[in-house]
Amino acid sequence: MNVGDRVRVTESVIVYHHPEHRNEAFDIKGQEGDVISFADVWREQPISANFPVVVKFSKKFKAHLRPDELEVISNAAE
Repeated sequence: MNVGDRVRVTESVIVYHHPEHRNEAFDIKGQEGDVISFADVWREQPISANFPVVVKFSKKFKAHLRPDELEVISNAAE
């Protein structure tokens, strides 16, 4: 999985910060988005984030997820 890859959420993931469902439980299983970064470095120091993959689903919605919750649909190189 690399930055720019198109991914789909394969596991049930409940979020409360979806812009259309603010402060409500919303399952993003099946949603598709693009990997925009990895949360593995902070202030030039390596970190071990619990949810290291940052995925942008829409203009207003992005989420940090685990790699095992995602499947790659298409690679950035394609």
